[in-house]
Amino acid sequence: METVSSADFQKKIGHYQDRALVAPVFVTRNGRERLVLMSVDEFHRLKRLDRESFPVSELSADDLAAISAAKVPSQHAHLNKELDG
Repeated sequence: METVSSADFQKKIGHYQDRALVAPVFVTRNGRERLVLMSVDEFHRLKRLDRESFPVSELSADDLAAISAAKVPSQHAHLNKELDG
């Protein structure tokens, strides 16, 4: 990742656009990170990971029953070690 001042970013925008295709570029103002420039592919990848959350109280009885009955497939049993840490 690269960090650049907003003044330098404005002077060399083409350069930083090219750099952002490889890794995010942090743009600062008054020494504080203010913006991040990244490739559109990286943006879409992050958006795919976006999740919506809501309180358990909003789940229906059917949703809660389905969660209670859910079983982890045996091929993923090795991941239980992650919970024992």
